[in-house]
Amino acid sequence: MRVTSLLRPTARCLARPTTQAIAQRQPWLRSLATSTQQTTSDKPEASGNVLAKNEQDEPRYPRSIQALYLQPLRREAEYGIPSCDLQLRSYSLRNLEFFADFALRAAYYLKLPAFGPVPLPRITERWTVPRSSFIFKKSQENFERVTLRRLVQIRDGNPETVQLWLAFLQKHAYYGIGMKANVWDFDKLGVGKTMDTIDQAAGEVIESKWSHLGQNRDLDTVKKVEEFLDKVRFDIDSDKRAEGERRFVQGRYKREEALKRKEAAAAASNADS
Repeated sequence: MRVTSLLRPTARCLARPTTQAIAQRQPWLRSLATSTQQTTSDKPEASGNVLAKNEQDEPRYPRSIQALYLQPLRREAEYGIPSCDLQLRSYSLRNLEFFADFALRAAYYLKLPAFGPVPLPRITERWTVPRSSFIFKKSQENFERVTLRRLVQIRDGNPETVQLWLAFLQKHAYYGIGMKANVWDFDKLGVGKTMDTIDQAAGEVIESKWSHLGQNRDLDTVKKVEEFLDKVRFDIDSDKRAEGERRFVQGRYKREEALKRKEAAAAASNADS
């Protein structure tokens, strides 16, 4: 089992939809449903025409817009084997229901059998803090935060298609929505040996990184410094090696000249004496 953790909700609670807004939306559902039945029964040839008209001689809405007012379509699962459990979290019920509907519609167009959204128990958190730090420091104030959750399950899904679905939801994520996905992958027998090989290869890569950390890290020796200076990239990028060699040769030449002058002065003093 592989667990993919995404961001938690960060937005504050928004106003919940009122009953008035719901009451205004129901006539739309009835009118769209009736107009769709009439157009399909009376004029079957106009089903593919976007500019078709209803009985009131008014242009009807396209099918894609009419689908927004209806329940999302679903695919049927043949075996019923869970492939992914997507948990949605939010502090706003409106945002949560909207994004759950969006996830179901995206799963339908990717040919993934989706089930849900299933309401999960709420997470209630409360805090009691001092009201102020001056004259109101003895009075306390209570805060409460309720996290709403929904579960969407994918069954009989291809692992690549499930990853594509999760990536699409993450790309078009809605504000104030947190997602946590549990993905199941099925592999052939003997996968444990393959995982052991991967662990050894990963351990070698990690060991080279950990050697530079901590108190027991290996100190650079003269050979490593020479290897670093001999790299072509270092010579081309910075030319610090050529500059160092020039300064080294110049310093050695100055020391040799000073030594020669000192020897000449000593010889001259011996000759005078």
